[in-house]
Formats: sequence, C-alpha cells, structure tokens
Amino acid sequence: MRSLLDKLYLASGYLSGFCIVLITLIITAQIVGRLFGFIVPSAEDFSGYALAAATFFGLAYTFREGGHIRVTLVIQHWTRGSRYIQELLVLFFALLLVSFMSFYSIHMVWESYIFEEVSSGYISIPIWMPQVPVALGIVVLNIAVLDDVIALIKRHTPSYKAHEGELHLEEI
Repeated sequence: MRSLLDKLYLASGYLSGFCIVLITLIITAQIVGRLFGFIVPSAEDFSGYALAAATFFGLAYTFREGGHIRVTLVIQHWTRGSRYIQELLVLFFALLLVSFMSFYSIHMVWESYIFEEVSSGYISIPIWMPQVPVALGIVVLNIAVLDDVIALIKRHTPSYKAHEGELHLEEI
C-alpha cells in the first residue's frame, strides 16, 4: 500500500510538471503566432486552466516532500508530548479543512457538469473539464494528509518532517 501511495504522490507531482510544460508550449505558440500574424485561440484560457491544474496537482507532492512552509520557531523548544499533541491537532485541522475542500471541489465539478456550463472564450469548452484536475489534486492532498495523520497516530515520523531534516519523533 505504501508503494502505491508513493506512486500516487509522485504521479501528482509529474502531472503538475507536465502542466507547467504545457503552459510554456501554449505561450510559446502564442508568441510565435504573433510574429507570423496569427493568434492561438483561447491561449490565455488554456494557460489559466493549466496553471490551476499545476497548482493543485502539485499540492500533495509538495506536502509529502516537506516543501510547504512550516514555522517551528516556538515548538522546537517544546517537550516531546507537547509537540506530538500540537502536530496531531494541526494535522486533524488540516484533514478537516482539506476534506471540506475536496467535497466542495467535487460538488463544483458535478454542478458544472449537470448545468452544462461552458467557458466564454473563443473556444467554448465544458467548464467541468478544467475543474476536474483541481478536484483530483485536492483529493490527492486529502489522501496525503490522512496518510500523515495515520503515521503520526502510529508514532511514525510524518513525511514532511522526514524531508526537513528535523529530528524523528522517536528521537525527541
């Protein structure tokens, strides 16, 4: 199971990188097109969709790699028990918040699909299509946070701490 989850987080990171490359290609095509007197229809729209997808696909991978900012100035001087409780409370709050976001992201995609919403650019596309990567990215982040909550309850080191060079829970 661990291997499967690690592959999911890595795939999410790769999808984020792919979206960044896609943005680069779209913008480059737009620049070259202007030089030769034509435009790439809805280039700004598709770049924006790819940016949202890159952002949300990158959340879980960045979380697992310890890339999100954590301020440990105060808690680094706390006792082992106090730090454990603080970490657990913060992760539970994060799980609650990300679960809320996951539910409503999926709900947003479903409503856009049911009401047949379309974009208003040169190329009209169903708006649920660019919303799907946002919902998927949040769901994968939800899984990553739940994974670390379970790890912390089992008294294992959460993934984000292992990459920050912090002491392991057993060493505190």
